[in-house]
Amino acid sequence: MKIDWSGVFPAVTTQLHEDLSIDLANTQRVVDDLIRDGVDGVIALGTVGENNSLEGAEKLAVLKAVVEVVKGRVPVLTGVSEYDTRRASRYAQAAEAAGADGLMLLPPMVYVPKRHELIAHFSGVARSTALPIMLYNNPPAYRTMIDAQTLMALAPIENIVALKESAPDPRRFTDVINAVGDRYVLFAGLDDVALEGLFLGARGWVSGLTNAFPQESVGLVAALRRGDHAKALEIYRWFMPLLHLDAEHDLVQSIKLAEQIMGRGSERVLPPRMPLIGERRAEVIAMVEKAAATRPAL
Repeated sequence: MKIDWSGVFPAVTTQLHEDLSIDLANTQRVVDDLIRDGVDGVIALGTVGENNSLEGAEKLAVLKAVVEVVKGRVPVLTGVSEYDTRRASRYAQAAEAAGADGLMLLPPMVYVPKRHELIAHFSGVARSTALPIMLYNNPPAYRTMIDAQTLMALAPIENIVALKESAPDPRRFTDVINAVGDRYVLFAGLDDVALEGLFLGARGWVSGLTNAFPQESVGLVAALRRGDHAKALEIYRWFMPLLHLDAEHDLVQSIKLAEQIMGRGSERVLPPRMPLIGERRAEVIAMVEKAAATRPAL
């Protein structure tokens, strides 16, 4: 299965009303603004989209709203983050019917599978849908490593096409390429090792902080593509204090707060998350305001 996924794919936020019901209109506005700013794809209902805080019907409503506003301008992927294979397969089928262009498939939530169980989970979901699938490797967050043996075992499954690599060790990109060649399209998935990943073979970047600073994210990738490593490094060094937020447990609150400061969305989050308070809130506000005041020329 051939795909043309590349470039900057923000994991978009799910916007909320004051009563914390889903604000579909503002979610659509946020997504439309990102596309107008030049992103190459969007991922609805990832971690930043608060997937696991939403009911099944809410997830589908958000996905349908995103598909509607995108109107085929860029690929729309949706996170598949469920407790078990049956639920994941059912959501994958519903996402396909809703018009998604692909899936970002996570390991099972809560239960940490053995390798053969992880292979069975990914294989089972893949068999349930014709959509292309990006696997999501994030061992610090989900305590599961998609290792080389797993990737080799999954290689015959044609619609498993990509890997979002969010391990904090950039050596993983080289190890994966050495193990499976170009079998999977690689995406950098952790913001503060994005440039390393792109330089080492990733074709794209699934990003959180792009929600607040999309033009700079697109500019970084564009600079690297045209071989202007000095400009890419300049943008990356300017961006790095904010990019570190993507590796913290409060990334959703931090990204939504940054989005709000930049006039792009609301910081409201679903419980058990709560908006940042105290010193942490002040720290993030200062970081965003400094970044906004020192934006590099593109």
